[in-house]
Amino acid sequence: MSDLEVRQLRYFVAVAEELHFGRAAGRLGMAQPPLSRAIRDLERQLDVTLFERTTRQVNLTAAGEVLLRDARTALEAVTAADHRAREAGRSSSRLRIALKADIDGGLLPQILDAYNADDAFLPPELILGGFGEQPQALRDGRADVGLVLSPFDDRGLDSEPLLTEPVLVALAAADPLAARTTLCLDDLAGRTVPGGAPANHGRPVGNRRRPGAARPASNLSEIFSLVETGTLVFFAPTSVARRYPRPGIAYRPVSDLPDSTLAVAWPQDARSPAVAAFVRAACSVAAAQAEPLVRNTTP
Repeated sequence: MSDLEVRQLRYFVAVAEELHFGRAAGRLGMAQPPLSRAIRDLERQLDVTLFERTTRQVNLTAAGEVLLRDARTALEAVTAADHRAREAGRSSSRLRIALKADIDGGLLPQILDAYNADDAFLPPELILGGFGEQPQALRDGRADVGLVLSPFDDRGLDSEPLLTEPVLVALAAADPLAARTTLCLDDLAGRTVPGGAPANHGRPVGNRRRPGAARPASNLSEIFSLVETGTLVFFAPTSVARRYPRPGIAYRPVSDLPDSTLAVAWPQDARSPAVAAFVRAACSVAAAQAEPLVRNTTP
């Protein structure tokens, strides 16, 4: 059997994640017939069936599930090698920090100040992305360190928790639920969060897209506009709710929704002194923030 090609793996992963040949073809920027042929060729090459196809749906077989797991790992390694080689070839070094705008618990300015004072300092570059994209940016070499919300996909990553805070649900001010002082997840039945998941499932903070769902809102401004119209609800850490008061939105606590934890994360194989300096700065700033809270709550 000939070796698998990166192109074949990309085609396969797109179909496996979308579970729809048309959507996968659109995602890859190609027509559907050549994609279908490529997948059939891959199945013949491996001598296995990767997808169960009917007129209504496409599902992964057991062999497909195994290949999906390993294909993702292989593609991540190839992409990381590309990004890290390019970064190593740059004339000036820098520290690339992955984060979602405004999802830093208000700590980022102080962290950067503390990091700037470290002897291992390298100029920082902020790598902004959507909700839940930061771990992947760390794995594929686009970023060196990141601020992420837990729980997250920690494959190949190390992390340290920084800040834990309650999560509120953002509702349209005209929503009948806004009249209550507190809610539970069952109260949110029938409503959805960005990305299309049912709100009463208690999806973690963010807007990661379900396979086959429409493109989620890409920033907080879009999300809050949709919340104000009653199109969806949104789970937000308390620090985000404080930063974005809007007359058309009501924030309410949800009694059975887990707290949100902000963490600093980095690749397990990282050896950069600048990464270590940023992690030290983040942990130091977070600890300093927590000390007044401990003093104020101690009997």
